[in-house]
Amino acid sequence: MDVYRGFVMTLMAAELLQFDRLHEAFPASAFWAFLAHHQSHVEWAGCSLHDLIQPSFSFLVGVALPYSVASRATLGHGFGKLFGRAVRRSLILILLGIFLRSTHSEQTRFTFEDTLTQIGLGYPFLFLLGYAKPRITWIAFGLILFAYWLAFVIYPAPGSTFDYTAVGVPPDWSEFYTGLMARFNKNSNLAWAFDTWFLNLFPREKPFLFNGGGYATLSFIPTLGTMILGLQAGRWLRSGISQREVLKRFLLAGAIGLASGILLHVLGICPVVKRIWTPAWVLFSGGWCFWLLALFYYVIDVKEKRAWAFPLVVVGMNSIAIYCLVHLIDSFIITSLYTHLGHGPFLIFGPSYEKLLIGAVTLGIFYLILRWMYRRNLFIRI
Repeated sequence: MDVYRGFVMTLMAAELLQFDRLHEAFPASAFWAFLAHHQSHVEWAGCSLHDLIQPSFSFLVGVALPYSVASRATLGHGFGKLFGRAVRRSLILILLGIFLRSTHSEQTRFTFEDTLTQIGLGYPFLFLLGYAKPRITWIAFGLILFAYWLAFVIYPAPGSTFDYTAVGVPPDWSEFYTGLMARFNKNSNLAWAFDTWFLNLFPREKPFLFNGGGYATLSFIPTLGTMILGLQAGRWLRSGISQREVLKRFLLAGAIGLASGILLHVLGICPVVKRIWTPAWVLFSGGWCFWLLALFYYVIDVKEKRAWAFPLVVVGMNSIAIYCLVHLIDSFIITSLYTHLGHGPFLIFGPSYEKLLIGAVTLGIFYLILRWMYRRNLFIRI
């Protein structure tokens, strides 16, 4: 679990390598095109490796919950105390997410669509489901996805006179849907309508009209579905069944999730869109999360091939620390490197590779900080 989390956080931090710059410099290179694609989000429907970072992080929150509850229970903590801790953790995650989004703003940016706030909004409900029987949890999972899909479908689709340019969407955009799936079009859906009301309840420099990426506050509801899938995975890991059975369940759950998500998209029932976390996305990305967990479980726990994964363990055991470091001091480190070393050392392979090299050095500095913390048993927990 720590290795998987470390892998996910490393992918997030690796944005500093800026593969897109190399793709621009070498447009004919399939290698840089591939890396650039998987280091960026798809425009709307579909998935890249980068798109799996947030669902993986949310999924792992669910995986960890049974372990956390069991650990606290052995210390004699009752349900009331544990629930209070869950609510406190939820508030900290929400506030931390808002704080990190506001670091380069002149006033607080009240947004709730980033990873931390989305997890925080759903975490108390996940905790309560952690005490429910698996059957009840699966029923809750199905109801969450169906109710979210139904709410979008009931909300009126944008008419032919809807002004997409007013909400940051080109009128000739290639990602528009028709029919039932038109209810999931960018910045013209239920989640967008909710945010045009909800986000304007908070102090803002100017009224909220749309999110440029199409992200939405209400995505925390289906994100809870992603965390529930992780909760079930964590239960299987702690159930005492054989490693072979655990792998079988992970692989089967992953196949069902992927097939279901793709089928809903192909049939025109619900598109696979991360930015508004559609039910089809929950199933599709959840399938990948199960398969990735199966891969790391097989290598680390079944085959016991662990030496190679030590750097990922260092990162994974301090996931909140690396999340904050990347958001708070990446620019400071890069500026300091240029101040004290100049541009010369990062131009040894030519200007096209400068961003790659300084990004790699910055990642190395982050790793040294995390390794120093690891050696001294300094782990940031919320």
